[in-house]
Order: sequence, then structure tokens, then C-alpha cells
Amino acid sequence: MTLAPTIFALSSGAPPAGIGVIRISGAGAGAALAALAGRLPEPRRASLARLRDAEGALLDEALVLWFPGPNTATGEDLAELHCHGGRAVIAAVEAALAAVPDTRRAEPGEFTRRAFANGRIDLAEAEGLGDLLSAETELQRAAALANAGGALSRQVERWRDEVLRLSAEVEAALDFSDEEDAADLEKCSTWNILPLASELVEWLARPRSERLGEGVRIVLAGPPNAGKSTLFNALVESEAAITSPIAGTTRDVIERSVAIAGVPFTFVDTAGLREVEDGSSGDQIEAIGIDRAKTELARADVVLWLGPEGEGPADAWEIAAQADRADFAPKQAARFTLSAVTGVGVAELKHALADAARAALPKPGEAALNARQHARLCEAAEALEAAQALRDPLLVAEELRRARLAFDRLIGRATTEDMLDALFGRFCIGK
Repeated sequence: MTLAPTIFALSSGAPPAGIGVIRISGAGAGAALAALAGRLPEPRRASLARLRDAEGALLDEALVLWFPGPNTATGEDLAELHCHGGRAVIAAVEAALAAVPDTRRAEPGEFTRRAFANGRIDLAEAEGLGDLLSAETELQRAAALANAGGALSRQVERWRDEVLRLSAEVEAALDFSDEEDAADLEKCSTWNILPLASELVEWLARPRSERLGEGVRIVLAGPPNAGKSTLFNALVESEAAITSPIAGTTRDVIERSVAIAGVPFTFVDTAGLREVEDGSSGDQIEAIGIDRAKTELARADVVLWLGPEGEGPADAWEIAAQADRADFAPKQAARFTLSAVTGVGVAELKHALADAARAALPKPGEAALNARQHARLCEAAEALEAAQALRDPLLVAEELRRARLAFDRLIGRATTEDMLDALFGRFCIGK
């Protein structure tokens, strides 16, 4: 069997930086470290070494660490070089490593893929790690950290163990099917499946992890000159939308993604909703913008309605905007009365949106399912639901096997190379 080549990559931030950490993994990691440092240091203890190339030229003075496998991050021999983080230093050390036989630069996600292949992490943990690397808000970080730490994997293992226990009971019933108590088989063949099936249904009803990246979608809607763009700018804290007293200034959908109190949002400013008569190119353009605004209303998680009271979509938040104007018309059932110009009421609106969003997003630190994981859990739930409706123990056993296979696919015990390529390809080089 041919051993995988030894790989290396810069695992810290792009230079220049105070420190540049170069990671080496594979059967030849120790030899590569010794080639540059002149010796193999004591395992798991940082030591100072002068790094030299094959000709003996000094490259840098660095801290070096040696981690013999398999109890390492990748499950292989692993070494780290903590060099000075200048571009020239990093380039020289990488060039020296590339000259070591059977050693090459790592591909994106290759370190994590080796950790998965060597059983150091499972697929759900790898996906959590990928989400952690791309996390931009506190909620994303907390949810990704839970999955990367194995919270979802441990839950799936508990479900899988329960299915194995149920399968054993059904197999025992099959073994005694020729005995006198075979008549009782119909009543006992699907016992104890309902609690597990109900638990899966509860998990499937949870908010998905993609919502943490996309954010809660907030659409500002109303007629022209209702103050939508001014409020939009106040909410995203930038002059993203042009504001003007001229009706129809906003002709298209404008989106901005921001975080408020650690919660991700996508705010959407839309064209003023009104009836537009055909007859001019300008009106036609505005009509397209209005059609797009109506489409956004259907996609919204929350609609902030700045128009006449009661004329907005069902469940829209009534916003009495432009409270600073002399002709301001209050709303009797306004959820918020505010002025985006003076700032009155804007902070309160932000806090209320953040509170509402937290209820629609995965809870902080709670394991959340992504689309792939959700699909696999659906397969398991469907198999358990089918098992409950059956009385033939052979068919029940088959449905339980289907559920177990779905759990295996969820955590990566049964998967495909194409899917792994897609997953680890989105990791950065050096991870």
C-alpha cells in the first residue's frame, strides 16, 4: 500500500504577520522537520531551532514542535514551524520543504480531510469546522463550534444506538417466531419506535443552520416617500440607498447584510408600492421595480410596513416612520413610532428585530442541521414512520436498517468521494 505524500502549508494568516505557522503532516513529517531543523525535538514540547535549506543556508530561527501520530489533529505524524511571519521568510521555508523528497504543498482542506479519513473527526464535525472558519457573527460561531465539537455527532450516535437496540428486539422476535408465542408478534414488533420517531420530528422542525449565514430577511415596504430608504440606511448604518423626495427614486431592490447584537440580518429596501401607468420608459422601469418589491414581500421573514395603517401584508410590523415631519400621521396600532433622521425609536426597533430573529434562528451553542444533514435525518424519520405502520417483522427490520444507514451517511460512515470533494474544497489551504 502506497503511503499518502507528506503535505505542508501555511496555517496561520497571510503574511506579513508577527508569526507564521507552517504545518507539516504525513509519514515524512519527522524527516522534513529534521531536514530543516537538523534534529527531531522532544515530542509535544516547543524548542528553538535554526532552520536551514539543503545547502545549509540559514532561513530563520523558529520554534518547532513535533507530534508523533496517531494522536494528532490529522491522525498522522505532524510537525509545526513557528517562524517569523514575513513574506520572504515564509516563502524561503516553504521552498525548502518543497525540496524534501515526497513532500508537497497541501490542497484546500487537505489537513481536515486527512483527519476525517483517519477517524479523528466525523463528517458532521468537519462540516461544523468549515462553518466555524466562515462564521461572521456570534450566533454562527456558537452553532458551528457546537457541531465542530461533536454535539450533533454525539446525538446521532445516541439515535443510532437506539435503532440498534430496536433492531435487536425485532431480531429476537424473529428468532422465536416458530415458538408458541408467535401470535404475540403483531403487537410487539414495533414497540418503542414512537419516542425516537417523535424526537427526530422535533429536530427536523428546528431552524436550519443556513439561516445563520443568510440571516433573517427584513423587507421594508410601503408607498413612495414613506421613509423606507432613510430607515434602511439607519438600520444598516450606511448610505446604501439614495434618498430623495422625488417619488420612485428607489427603482430596484437593494440588499445589505449586517449583524445586530451578534444576530445576522439581510435588510431589503424596495421600490415604493403604487399603481404605475404605462406610457413612458421611466414608468416601465418603475413598474419592474414594483414587481420585484412584491416578490421580496413573499420572501420576507419580517415586513416593516411604512405605508397607510392596515394596508400592508398580513403579519407585517406597522411602523409609523418620519415622526420628525410636520405632517406626520401617527398610527393607532403602530408597533414602533420612529424617525430615522433624528434616530428616535431606531434603537428600539433594532432590539426588537434581534429578539424576534433569535426565536427564528438556532439557539446559541445548540447543534443545528444543514441542508445535507436535514435530508439524511428526514430519511431516518421516514424509515421509522414506515416501521410503525408495519407488522411483518422482516419489513420492520428493513426499515430500521434504512434508518441506521441514514444515520451512518449523516456522520460520514457511508458517503461518496464527490461529496467529500465538495465539502473539503471549500476549506482554506492549511486547514
